[in-house]
Amino acid sequence: MHETGILWLRVAVVLYSLGLAHAILVISSRRTSLFPAALFAFYTGAVLQVVSVVEVSLALGHVPVNNFFQTISLCALIIAAAFLVVYQQYHFASLSVFIFPVVFLMTLIGSMETPVASWPNTRLRDAWLFLHVVLILLGYAGLLLTAMGSIFYLIQERQLKRKRRSALFDRLPPLATLDSMVTHSMTFGFIFITLGVIAATTWAFIETGSRWIAYPRIGLALLTWLVYLLMVFLRATAGWRGRKAAVMAIAVVCCSAFTWAAHVGLRSLLERR
Repeated sequence: MHETGILWLRVAVVLYSLGLAHAILVISSRRTSLFPAALFAFYTGAVLQVVSVVEVSLALGHVPVNNFFQTISLCALIIAAAFLVVYQQYHFASLSVFIFPVVFLMTLIGSMETPVASWPNTRLRDAWLFLHVVLILLGYAGLLLTAMGSIFYLIQERQLKRKRRSALFDRLPPLATLDSMVTHSMTFGFIFITLGVIAATTWAFIETGSRWIAYPRIGLALLTWLVYLLMVFLRATAGWRGRKAAVMAIAVVCCSAFTWAAHVGLRSLLERR
């Protein structure tokens, strides 16, 4: 019965992925055409997650909160239920841009409690790892452009306020152009970093079972992704522009740089027990 509950949970993950696709579509092109299908899939996924929690509870004899995976899955269900209640009452559809990806990733992690078979061959393993690296590098390229655009925006804004031009920055583009650059590069980076996080999570699950979740650098990476999602959500739905958005973009880039350092330069320090 416990295995059946995990199966329903993984089916819910597949349904929630449509919500992630909707969020990416809104962030990248402001298109909401996928929302009705994503909302229906989200409803169905929440129902299947309830079924999963009930079946696992019956198998264990209590509510499944024995470990991190069970707890994060239950938290994802609570968040999903809260969103559906809010949406039914207020039709606050724009909140889905933040909630759909969060619930998807939390449920994906929660579904990884039970290990699966190892890689069928080393070529697939190496190819999947290579895919993760390429996606993350593309995402960091977008982040680098975001940081550059944000810094130039702040410089240009300061020059305009002081009504003085610096010879060094005299040829900077207008504020509107820099703001547009930040938006597009930030969207590009978010899409590829999100795909990279999903690829990394799947790779780590197959590679190490459930042990990967205890690594501090993994928690740091997920926290960085969450802050990044908050930034693009505020920019896409709350209309964050100008100085506030530029400062937050720089903060996210700094956080991402620390995450990168944790993976390649500070790994031994962070994993010291």
